[in-house]
Amino acid sequence: MQVSDLNRRLAERAEIVCRHYLSNGRRVGRYWIVGDARNAPGRSMFVRLRGPNAGKGAAGKWTDAATGEHGDLLDVIRESCGLFEFADVLAEARCFLSLSPSELAPESKHSMTPAPAGSPESARRLFAISKPIHGTMAETYLRARGISAVHETASLRFHPSCYYKPDHDSPRETWPALIAAVTTLHGVITGVHRTWLDPSGRSKAPIDTPRRAMGYLLGNAVRFGPVDDDVLVAGEGIETMLSLRCALPTLPMAAALSANHLAAMALSSSLRRLYIARDADAAGDTVQAILLQRAETAGIEAIPLSPRLGDFNEDLHVFGLDTLRAALRIQLAPEDVSRFLLLPATVV
Repeated sequence: MQVSDLNRRLAERAEIVCRHYLSNGRRVGRYWIVGDARNAPGRSMFVRLRGPNAGKGAAGKWTDAATGEHGDLLDVIRESCGLFEFADVLAEARCFLSLSPSELAPESKHSMTPAPAGSPESARRLFAISKPIHGTMAETYLRARGISAVHETASLRFHPSCYYKPDHDSPRETWPALIAAVTTLHGVITGVHRTWLDPSGRSKAPIDTPRRAMGYLLGNAVRFGPVDDDVLVAGEGIETMLSLRCALPTLPMAAALSANHLAAMALSSSLRRLYIARDADAAGDTVQAILLQRAETAGIEAIPLSPRLGDFNEDLHVFGLDTLRAALRIQLAPEDVSRFLLLPATVV
């Protein structure tokens, strides 16, 4: 209720909020246009300045057309101020609105309605209270996997003490975790994927199932880059797709999290070419066949990308980035080599 009230009050002052926290933007009609929620210059993010208090078209709601991210004005405050703790976001919002904590006390006495375990709402709340990965243990973990490209990773966050239960009857534990948002083609969060980490940050946590997903996954994916581009690389694992982004940093990618979900992943109507980043196993063979058929039916060109080892993260970790680039160069469509493949100056 406290969050709801703050959002309502901020939305009533949407243009003032934008002028303060998104000062690099400007008003265009009924929208505030800026580069992103971190106040970068540009025109890809738009904030609705007028509208109803809630629901579709509500004032204060924003969408970033470049990344598919969306949110409310509390998200703007969090991102533009670089705040990690949700309590700090609330405190900043109260300060901006010149509110004392006591003004919200009557509503804050009522706790937020618990979300059903494993539900999309529970997933959205977990993602909301997590923080960006830069400078965190999650970034350390990715770099230990050989992944140096962590740009456009708004779909990834870090939680320092994420709940974990080995089974229904076991006591609850807490471990640091890499949190990944699972979204629709329109950027709606329907679930999250959790990778629990060892406290050193150098590996996954020493637990039975260090990876788990919750929410609605079928048809959806963890996305990197714009979702409405004409070319996409789709694969299973988050680390697999981030490894490919080290060599193809501007090519949009999607991690479906499993072979079955990759086979059923929704394809954008704007898609012209689909690269299938298959794993080198029997499930990868099956996924490739299914996606080739689906793409053909939809009029989309589909091209498999095959690793030398089990997956592209193994290739990156064992052979290095230059070898990965060389292997991808002969598998990409010729026009995509110059468009997407990052080559060092010495490579011809």
